[in-house]
Amino acid sequence: MRHLNLDQLRTLIAIADLGSFSAAAQALHLAQPTVSLHVSELESRLDAKLVVRGARGITPTAAGAALVERGRKLLRDTDDALDAVKRQAEGRSGRVRLGTSTGVVVDLLPQVLEALGAQDAGIDVDVAILGSGEALARLAAGTLDIGLVALPQPPLRDLVFTPWRTQPMMAFVPQRTKAPRRVTPAWLAEQPLIFNDATTHMYRLTMEWFAAAGFAPRARIELNYDAAIRSLVAAGYGAALLPLQPTTDAALGERMQILPIVPKLTRRLCIAHRPRALLDGATLRVLEVLAGFRQA
Repeated sequence: MRHLNLDQLRTLIAIADLGSFSAAAQALHLAQPTVSLHVSELESRLDAKLVVRGARGITPTAAGAALVERGRKLLRDTDDALDAVKRQAEGRSGRVRLGTSTGVVVDLLPQVLEALGAQDAGIDVDVAILGSGEALARLAAGTLDIGLVALPQPPLRDLVFTPWRTQPMMAFVPQRTKAPRRVTPAWLAEQPLIFNDATTHMYRLTMEWFAAAGFAPRARIELNYDAAIRSLVAAGYGAALLPLQPTTDAALGERMQILPIVPKLTRRLCIAHRPRALLDGATLRVLEVLAGFRQA
């Protein structure tokens, strides 16, 4: 048996609802011979009589009624499928895989997701906590759609990098520690230190800052969760060099000192993704929302 023709099925349902070929033709904006052809081809395909003429006009046979009943659901499902495709193509629904660091997850991402949800509730964002290197590897492999990664990055084929935000680096120092108003590499190198581990961009940025002043301190503790580092600083385990997160760090003033550093240092973040021509509508929509949070 060949597959059902949805246009022919729609014609049969219209005949069953309206009771005549002519009324169905008018409702579907078809010529009456086309309606007759739809029915005859459908009957031939199914090898069953689907409609009969009676005193009350055209009525479905038992086989026709069974097909009409199931056909209504089939057409509804088809319309739903087409609508889902349209919504995804327009960026109003879909699933987007996003990778970023813990700092962005805590401070910035909730605002981004809230803005996205207010406008496009049909888009689901799957968030993975990743370092910049792993995020870029997953983007290249096609298992990630968007990465929020640190700059600089070497040029990579088939990946686009768009500057997103610049965050000032600050010294996070235990509250009981007597510290200068502005923290220098020389002073900070003498403190017990908490760093991100050596595989991260943050570690390299930190060590370059110390090295430029002639220091190469070793960390007392290494870990990759900025929120955990802040908690350890508050508990007095050591000092750290971290990007300022205005939303969350404002509440930490009573638990630790957050001090400017000299010379100044910034962390630059960018949005990484494949070329826009290869992205679906949902991913493009998330990129649009992220662009609204861009900050030089």
